[in-house]
Amino acid sequence: MAAEDLIQLFVQKLSLSETGLLNSIEFATNNSLEHQKVVGAVKSLQSMNMVVAEQIETKRLELTGEGKQIVENGSHEYRIWEALPETGGIEQPVLMKKISDENVAKLGFTKAMSNKWIAIDKSSGKPLVIRKATTVVDEVRHVLQLVQDGSSNKLTDQKKQELKKRKLIAEINEKSYDVRKAENFSTTIAKPETDISAEMIRDGSWKSKQFKDYNFNAKGIPPECGHLHPLLKVREQFRQIFFELGFEEMPTNNYVESSFWCFDALFVPQKHPARDMQDTFFLSEPAECLTIPSEYMERIKETHVNGGSTGSTGYSMEWKESEAKKNVLRTHTTAVSARMLYKVGQEYQQQLISAGGDKSKIEFKPVKFFSIDKVFRNETLDATHLAEFNQIEGVVADQNLSLGHLMGLIKEFFAKLGIHDLRFKPTYNPYTEPSMEMYSWHSGLNKWVEIGNSGLFRPEMIRPMGLPEDVNVLGWGLSLERPTMIKYGYDNIRDLVGHKVDLQMVYDSPCCIWEERKQSYSKVQQSKA
Repeated sequence: MAAEDLIQLFVQKLSLSETGLLNSIEFATNNSLEHQKVVGAVKSLQSMNMVVAEQIETKRLELTGEGKQIVENGSHEYRIWEALPETGGIEQPVLMKKISDENVAKLGFTKAMSNKWIAIDKSSGKPLVIRKATTVVDEVRHVLQLVQDGSSNKLTDQKKQELKKRKLIAEINEKSYDVRKAENFSTTIAKPETDISAEMIRDGSWKSKQFKDYNFNAKGIPPECGHLHPLLKVREQFRQIFFELGFEEMPTNNYVESSFWCFDALFVPQKHPARDMQDTFFLSEPAECLTIPSEYMERIKETHVNGGSTGSTGYSMEWKESEAKKNVLRTHTTAVSARMLYKVGQEYQQQLISAGGDKSKIEFKPVKFFSIDKVFRNETLDATHLAEFNQIEGVVADQNLSLGHLMGLIKEFFAKLGIHDLRFKPTYNPYTEPSMEMYSWHSGLNKWVEIGNSGLFRPEMIRPMGLPEDVNVLGWGLSLERPTMIKYGYDNIRDLVGHKVDLQMVYDSPCCIWEERKQSYSKVQQSKA
């Protein structure tokens, strides 16, 4: 039945009602209609101010699928009793096979034994199931028939609870509407207008038309729009922190790097395990890089072999140009930092040449760089490791910098993230000395966790670049995924990035706002004490 026809029928029935009231469920039952469609008709009439509807909640009992089977075939225990011969007995496996449903047979046997309708006779030497009661009344079937006939009010509460426990009946909460006529009730239904048109205004017909009431509290349909991934939200906050500290963002658009910039320029020996295929992705096409600065490469070679002019002894091992030219997917964004520092060093050398070699006539301009971008490593995938992830890196080059400057800068950086409780632990990196791991107190895990790595770049790395001898370079880095996982409460990185990510997570994730921890390290120590 069409919606308009249903509304018209409902109006006619309501106009003929002697009580002036019509219940939606009774109307649906009497006219063989779905109750939900009737509710829709009532809502439409309400919007036209033609009826007043009062919601009524009622409870009724309804047979489950198993209950309907019992009404049709008898209870499980009765079917077991009925399957036994009037005299003599049969073996239990034979009896159970007479019932097609194995679960019905098992439950029926147990209930029949409990009711003492059947017994097991062992007098003949072989256990046989026999009838113990000559006649029985299938009370379960009888009470279920009362429920089916709508006479459940005749059942005691105890009997209802028993049937519910056996999952033979279910209590249904039913909502219906008692509908009465309103002041604007009419058997003639004119569909109200929802919008006023320019034509109505021109001919004046709007004056005689009925308009649907506007619901100014109704929410509009949310517009379709793009959504930022949680990683992008956290990345943007890190960028803002670097900008606030006066850093310049480095270009990181080249995912492919030569081994020279990724390893050799960072004073990583050519026999280092990080340069094995088990840790790094090597490219087959193009396999080699052809654009390495020749003079700089020669200085790097001397530094690796014998220390060059840095005062170091180097690695005292063979250095191969073919190894340096191999193309890889960059394993860290420090390769980008090396390019930028080399550029700064070459600019300084050009100024020095213009000044005739007089260092007193030129002044080194300090630089602060940062980058946030993807790096690639041949990792075994697990809950905390992926083959590609994002690295956050900060680099500062200035005269007479020390380890104290590095620690102070790191503390200020993490303070802007709300992380104040920091510890530093000595470690080893091929291209920094001294080197420090950074730890923060994690109140949720109740322990110190590593959050990054840092150090002063070695002379073997920065002197061949052409930087002045009194200039030091500070650097530190951390991953983007780890703080994002902590912020959004993920314990598996594959729930955050990868082909199995639930897109609904991207839609629902709120903006990331780092809340400052008000609990200082001293307070943490006090609480632990």
